[in-house]
Amino acid sequence: MARRRDERIDHAVLAAVTELVREVGYPALTMEAIAQRAGTTKPAIRRRWKSQKHLVVEAMARDRAGVVEMDTGCTHCDIVGHLEALRLAMDDPALGHVLPALVADLADDPELRASFLAAVWGPRREACLASLRKGRARGDLRPGLDADLVLDLFAAPVVFRALFGHSALGPEFSEDVALAVLAGVGSGRGRHCTGKG
Repeated sequence: MARRRDERIDHAVLAAVTELVREVGYPALTMEAIAQRAGTTKPAIRRRWKSQKHLVVEAMARDRAGVVEMDTGCTHCDIVGHLEALRLAMDDPALGHVLPALVADLADDPELRASFLAAVWGPRREACLASLRKGRARGDLRPGLDADLVLDLFAAPVVFRALFGHSALGPEFSEDVALAVLAGVGSGRGRHCTGKG
């Protein structure tokens, strides 16, 4: 009979990964440091995760940084809320500072890429998609829109600026992106709660 997996070790290891990534960054992360912080051993970690990269992806999925449920009754406000959560998450070393280096690893490992998209990126997209569906039901969005394209139009400016740092990513940026994208995909009938005077 197989021994039951000790979930306390799982939780300790995932918490250690998040803490260490914030302290030393993704490139400097080591199995030795993770094991020491979690109070376990490298063999115990290797029995549970295929690689350190898989471990990082699972820690990111567990933390759910930037995933928010929005339902204000205002499509514009919901989108701003999602974008603001993403902007703040991209400023968190546990997500935004990991992503540039992790993207290269994802390119070389289709299985890791699939795990990342399903467990880390998927919940963010699904939460925003729920807001788009509600907006479409209210008549705030043009019918027949490609939801995946609209999601990319919203998220891409935030991720692009966070990755390359070529321009400011201040608190007003989420509002500006929402206004710009909704000008193209909105029906013109939605409430416009911008919060700007």
